[in-house]
Amino acid sequence: MDEEKKTAPSEVSSRASAATSRGVLRAILGPTASGKTALAVAVCQEAARRESSLSGEVVSLDSMLVYRGLDIGTAKPLIEERQDVPHHLIDVADPTETYDVTRYLADAAVAEAEIESRGAFALFAGGTSFYLKALLFGLMSGPDVDPALREAIEQRYDHEGPEATHAALAVVDPLLAARVHPNDKKRVVRGLEVFEQTGSPLGQLQSQWTAEPRPSRLIGLEVDSDGLDRRILERTRAMFAAGWAEEAERVRKSPGFGKTAVQALGYRDVLRYVDGELTKEESITTIALRTRQFSRRQRTWLRGFSNVRWCPAPQTKEDLETLALEVLDWMTD
Repeated sequence: MDEEKKTAPSEVSSRASAATSRGVLRAILGPTASGKTALAVAVCQEAARRESSLSGEVVSLDSMLVYRGLDIGTAKPLIEERQDVPHHLIDVADPTETYDVTRYLADAAVAEAEIESRGAFALFAGGTSFYLKALLFGLMSGPDVDPALREAIEQRYDHEGPEATHAALAVVDPLLAARVHPNDKKRVVRGLEVFEQTGSPLGQLQSQWTAEPRPSRLIGLEVDSDGLDRRILERTRAMFAAGWAEEAERVRKSPGFGKTAVQALGYRDVLRYVDGELTKEESITTIALRTRQFSRRQRTWLRGFSNVRWCPAPQTKEDLETLALEVLDWMTD
């Protein structure tokens, strides 16, 4: 691309005005299967039990709970589990829709405003670190999508493969490539797309986020590796027993998986079992392995947030109730 056709980074990078309010961000973080939602619900229930007007509502901080129909495989709280405590940003998009961080910030802003209008506090729970960073710092957006350019880069990705395309990204945007997995097609393509449009690395633009983050109270749940691996395998087996394969096949038939929903962890391998490419046990083992690998990356990403108060994940009901009391006092003092 000719140099004069490129847009200066300052012209394309601006903080999303639709981001959430600048009040205190309260959130419970942790790797998959660490019990984040259970703790968030327990904190809100404890707030409701107290003799005061204090109340809390849970806002999902998960990029896949937004999709209707992806229930079992995303460990989505059941409707009956959401009756005592209101939940937000769950089931807000069809699997065929593209749902990204920009839309998440806009939806989160609406949810927080509604919660605050009721005199309650929003308690975010989830492990999508990029969404968390956007909530804390605001989103530095690149240029608008060029459909033709994106299609060309996606075709390149499909033709040359994830590793080769990721290597090309590493040449022009080493910062982004260092934190993006080759199989993360969406972010690899976006990185190359922004560089083609602006001549500037997206990783560099994103590092320019404000040094004044939103005030926050963040709790992180720690689980030892062996314990987490055991939880993940047990949960994967329970998901199959609950009908994960039938759910995945049902979504594939109608309405179908879009570009972002299909990235939900485990669904591709469940469908390989449905199609007879893997046995049930092979599918369970493969998904558990991928989930363990993902959980380790999650922990690395979340450790990058310096102001998180880390606590051992509750192992019993009594542990959960005790920690919920401590978290509520700390987050609302």
